[in-house]
Order: sequence, then C-alpha cells, then structure tokens
Amino acid sequence: NLAQRSAGAAREIKDLIRDSVDKVEAGTSLVNESGKTLGEIIDSVDRVSVMIKEISTAAREQSSGIEQVNSAVAQMDEMTQQNAALVEEASAAGEAMAEQAQSMMQMMEFFSLSEGHRSMNVGMTAVSAAPAAPAKPASTGTTTGQKNTGFSVSSDDDDWAEF
Repeated sequence: NLAQRSAGAAREIKDLIRDSVDKVEAGTSLVNESGKTLGEIIDSVDRVSVMIKEISTAAREQSSGIEQVNSAVAQMDEMTQQNAALVEEASAAGEAMAEQAQSMMQMMEFFSLSEGHRSMNVGMTAVSAAPAAPAKPASTGTTTGQKNTGFSVSSDDDDWAEF
C-alpha cells in the first residue's frame, strides 16, 4: 500500500515537475519577447531622440530666421519713416516753390507788353525796351564797340545810363 502511494506521489511530482517545466519554458519565451520589445522600445526612443534633436535644430534655425525677418522689418519701417519724412520735406519744398512762383508771377505782373514796346516802371524812372534796330544804336548814346541791347533808359539819374 505504501509503495502504491509512493508511486502515485512520484507521478504527481513528475506531473508537477512537467507542469513547472512547461511554465518555465512559457516564462522564458515571455522574457525573450519582453527583451525584444524592450529592444524595439530602445530603438524607438533613439529615433525619437534623433527627431527631437532635428526639431531643436530646426527651431533654432527658424528662430534665427525670424530674428532676421524682424530685423529686416525694422529696417523697412525705418526706411518708410525716412521716406515719409522726405516726402514731407519735398511737399514743404514744393509749397515753398509754389509760393515763390506766385511771388515771381506777382513781380512779373510789374512788366507789361504794349504794341511792339515792352516797358516797366521802376519807381520814378521809366525803362523801355523797343525792338532793337540792327544798324542803329540805342538812344542812350552807346559807344562804338558796345553791344546794342535794345534798351533805352530815360532818367535824370546818370547811373541808369550805364544800364
């Protein structure tokens, strides 16, 4: 009876050992699969790390590019302000020129044209310009060798005779 129980116990132990061996083999295969998975995870982490470095480099390059764009925009703004100032100066100069032209037009109204004679009144002295006669000197007594301008001055002042 004891031998039978020993044989039954040995069979149970043998079954337990076989079951344990199967479980150890299953555990070993799970450990191997875990090792492969961990290796893949490490590879993926390495790839992600490389991508992060590339993103970091690209971000630095973009930051540098943005700084350059900001600098260019600031320079363009400065140039625009300078151009606006120049336009204002040109506008002011144009207005001044218009005022000067108006003043000159008012001064030119002083001169008047009348039937072949041009005359202007300077204070009390009258100066007239008649069409110049090519062979006849002006009535102011120009000397020989002087150019006939066609102007004649009628005044009591001798200084105007030289004119």
